[in-house]
Amino acid sequence: QVQLVESGGGLVQSGGSLRLSCAYSRRIFSAWDMGWYRQGAPGMRREFVARIDLTGRANYENSVRGRFTISRDTANNMVYLQMNNVKPEDTAVYYCNRYPAPLPGEGSWGAGTQVTVSS
Repeated sequence: QVQLVESGGGLVQSGGSLRLSCAYSRRIFSAWDMGWYRQGAPGMRREFVARIDLTGRANYENSVRGRFTISRDTANNMVYLQMNNVKPEDTAVYYCNRYPAPLPGEGSWGAGTQVTVSS
């Protein structure tokens, strides 16, 4: 059963915008805070980008605060990441998952969606 499906990535110029979407399994994630994470290159650590709780309260990693906005549609089991004023250093594969992220062996990850920012 597919639990997490990310979409919306692509190639964008520096300063541009993208909106990422994540469809999640209601059965598994409906009671969790949800987060976006990114991995800059294979082998690099997957890092936190943003999180949103069930009330809509959000937190952001310092480098994206003020540029990215996370939102959630609980009725349709969706999480979004609006990315504005993107920079080349935002280039990564972006994933959604519960927050805190599962430890190895605790849960699976989706395929992610690639975001590439050209300078």
